[in-house]
Amino acid sequence: MTRCLQFLFALLIFSGCANKYARYKSLYTFRSVDGEPQYQQLDYWAAHPWKWDPSDSIPAPLRNQQRDSLVDVFFLYPTTFTNAKLNNTSNAAIDDAFLNAKTDYSTILYQASVFNQQCRVFSPRYRQAHIKNFFSADKEKAANAFEIAYADIKAAFEFYLQHWNSGRPIIIAGHSQGAFLAERLLKEYFEGKPLMNKLVVTYIVGWPVSKNYFTTLEMCRDSLQTGCACSWRTFRKGYIPSYLKKEKGTVVATNPLTWTTGNEYASRKLNKGSVLVKFNTLYTKTTDGQIEDGILFVNKPKFTWGFLYRSKNYHIGDINLFYVNMQEDIKRRIGLFWKR
Repeated sequence: MTRCLQFLFALLIFSGCANKYARYKSLYTFRSVDGEPQYQQLDYWAAHPWKWDPSDSIPAPLRNQQRDSLVDVFFLYPTTFTNAKLNNTSNAAIDDAFLNAKTDYSTILYQASVFNQQCRVFSPRYRQAHIKNFFSADKEKAANAFEIAYADIKAAFEFYLQHWNSGRPIIIAGHSQGAFLAERLLKEYFEGKPLMNKLVVTYIVGWPVSKNYFTTLEMCRDSLQTGCACSWRTFRKGYIPSYLKKEKGTVVATNPLTWTTGNEYASRKLNKGSVLVKFNTLYTKTTDGQIEDGILFVNKPKFTWGFLYRSKNYHIGDINLFYVNMQEDIKRRIGLFWKR
């Protein structure tokens, strides 16, 4: 097996050979005059309803579903700025053609698309912090990198509110670094604010939600609640990374198979479908799930060639392992929102 193919299985969805994304570089010719995003221009949105982008893609087995778009989703994508050769650069350039191609044809295609059956999808490009900042000993420098990223998200959200929201209900969603930034956005713009009345649900995925972080925003107790939060991080059953052991029950989590926060076991039979390496292939009954100490534990996922996937950390598949379950949850909560 080639090194490239091994790497593809090791990272499951978003990565693989560099050429996988390099072929799309020519689509990204825009240049920022001052290095900052200009959100009035669609080039600075990875996903936007006024242009075609990979978030509009639908896996082939799901294309006969009825579509609607009475709700917006503001989706914050995870870290794609991982190039080790650029680890001395704290933040991504907003007009980096390769990075924008990588973002759009990985997370926007595989994650943001989960919302497109029921929502208009807005996902701003932002000067994301390099992955090294999550592990850096230089805490001040790392904090500055995340401040730059959040400043872009904040500017994008304000522009969206002013020009495109028009009072529509909204879902806030993010994965990993995007979820970290989504927490701050929710704290600043929703908790205790009128906008909270427009929040259908929020998905803070791949990032821990502390029991004490929010004051009024609750975790969703079940699948019938709106204006609440869902969050999970996925690991192989029995595997607890050292950096998680210190949490000691301070984090709350949701089981995306039952949409509850309890520790009841959910079997594979409840998994309606996963979208993994091949976007147009749907795998059903891929994995089970059970919450324990704020972590979603699953047995090894079952899918074609899955035996080659050795990792016990399923962070990269947090959304994709539960793709259809998320679609159904989005539709259900939107329906309940309109009835409340």
